[in-house]
Parts: sequence; structure tokens; C-alpha cells
Amino acid sequence: MATLLLVRHGHTDAAGKRLTGWAGGVHLNEAGRQQAERLVGRLDGIRVDHIVSSPLERCRETAAPLAEARRRRVDVRRAWIEVGYGDWTGRSISQLRRTKLWRRVMATPSNVRFPGGESLLEVQARAVDAAFELVAEHPRGTIVVISHADVIRLLVAQLAGMHADHLQRLSIDPGSITAVSLTAGVPRLLTLNDTGDLAVLRTGREKVGG
Repeated sequence: MATLLLVRHGHTDAAGKRLTGWAGGVHLNEAGRQQAERLVGRLDGIRVDHIVSSPLERCRETAAPLAEARRRRVDVRRAWIEVGYGDWTGRSISQLRRTKLWRRVMATPSNVRFPGGESLLEVQARAVDAAFELVAEHPRGTIVVISHADVIRLLVAQLAGMHADHLQRLSIDPGSITAVSLTAGVPRLLTLNDTGDLAVLRTGREKVGG
């Protein structure tokens, strides 16, 4: 059984204010750095076989304390990068909310391609491919993946059998951990958007009923 611990990078000053997309130079703020440091303690007692990160600074900075604590290198993979927002990159969310395309993003994201950028279905496809590539490399391992909210949401939607148009029903907060196991080809969602204790992952037991 392989387990993926999908971590959204820590908080930045741009979060919730503008779409940074693939733009460089976006770093963790003080709250984000604290979230990155806390990740080490939250994963204490949980095996970590591999650490993967989006190439963007905010993800690599989130991964760094854990990598140092576990004495593992960070495997930077472009497949886990943020959505390519194209011409929307750098624009404020308050402005974008007034556009017709934003309303489509909220209602039917499966039909959206960002101008000059990616479609959300393309992002979902690369995230799913990247996840199963890691599972093939570490079929019995626990892999920490530091990525971005929409990338994680799109992957979880696919693994949970949700239509991509239900993307907005999922919340992925900065510094949160979403855990999925993949065994015998059957995905299992273990935690979603967890920002606190991860005791359920330490027990290793599946719960039925109750």
C-alpha cells in the first residue's frame, strides 16, 4: 500500500488576494514559515520515504524543514506545479470575481481553460499521472507531496470519484494535509484538509462502521 500525504504549501501574503500561478518570487510569510516548521512535529512518528515538491519557492520552503529533519532531499517535480493561469497570473481575485469566466470556474470548472494557460482538466490529468508515477516508484511507501490547493483538489476529486465540477466543494487550506492510500488500485481518502493532529495515520487501522 502506498500513501500520499498531500500538503498545501504554507501561507503567503498573496494567498486569497491574487493569483500567483507559475510566477516566481512568492515566498512564505511568517505564518507560512510557522506552518512549515509545525509540519515536522505533525508528522512525528509517521514514516516518510520520499519528499516531493512543486518547483515554486513557496512549496520548496514548506518542504525544507521536514527534509532537514528527516535527512531527505526534496525531489522537485514540475508535474506538481500550480495551475497555469496564463493571462490571469498576477491579477487580483477581487477583480477576477467580476468576470464571466470566474463564474464558470465556480459553477462548471471542467469546461474552463484559463486564457493563455491550462484547462483544469489538463491539471487534473497531470496530477493523477504524477500521483500514480509516485505509487509505481514507492508501492509500499509514504510520500509527502508539497503542492497547491487546486492541484490537490483536482487529484482528490478524481480519486474520490467526484466530477471535476464538484471541485469547489473541497477546501484545501494553507499548511493542510490530505492523505490518500492507494492499494490494489482502490484509492482511499484517509484525511482531508487536516490542519491539526494526525493520530489516525499513526494507528494504521481501517475503521468500519461506528
